[in-house]
Amino acid sequence: MIDRAIARFEAFVLAAGVILMAVNSIGNVVGRFVFAQSIYFSEELNQFLIVLVTFVGLGYAARKGRHIRMSAVYDQLSDRNRKALMILIAGVTAAIMFVLAYYSFLYVSRVANLGKVTPALRLPLYLTYIWVPVGFVITGIQYVLTVTKNLGSRDVYISYEQVDAYDEAEVAGVEPDDLAKAAAVAPGEMPDSADGETNGKGRADR
Repeated sequence: MIDRAIARFEAFVLAAGVILMAVNSIGNVVGRFVFAQSIYFSEELNQFLIVLVTFVGLGYAARKGRHIRMSAVYDQLSDRNRKALMILIAGVTAAIMFVLAYYSFLYVSRVANLGKVTPALRLPLYLTYIWVPVGFVITGIQYVLTVTKNLGSRDVYISYEQVDAYDEAEVAGVEPDDLAKAAAVAPGEMPDSADGETNGKGRADR
């Protein structure tokens, strides 16, 4: 339930943030070159949206197991040792995320107490940075879920959703469905082609 709730939140925030950035940027260009009048808060709004997308995107990348990993030693281990190491990595990373969330919250609190506002929109400045601790907390939760998933499953999970397995089809740039179709063809035969039907010996009748 926690994972599903966070997933919906991330999807809405990321989609809305990217769409608003696109609309804002396009609107500013149109206003500048068509009406000779730029949107005065365009740059400020984009800065806010970049912070939003970046730090909420941390949790999304953790959910999909897309963060960069140094796995030279990890890949050489047995499944049991890889699971133990993954639990350790996810646990330590979760702790670091929560520590960063704490310090970033203190920073946002100080900015809020100063009462600073943004130059164009005159909004409280802390609203720009409030997504930093939120993003760290979401990411920390994702790594905690990774730990619980590995403790309760036989497979090794790099995130709550993703099993630790290299997809050779993706690495080679081949779609998994195409690979499955190719594997279904008997040795020495060729699949049907647009030029004609196969004769069972790898040649297409024309």
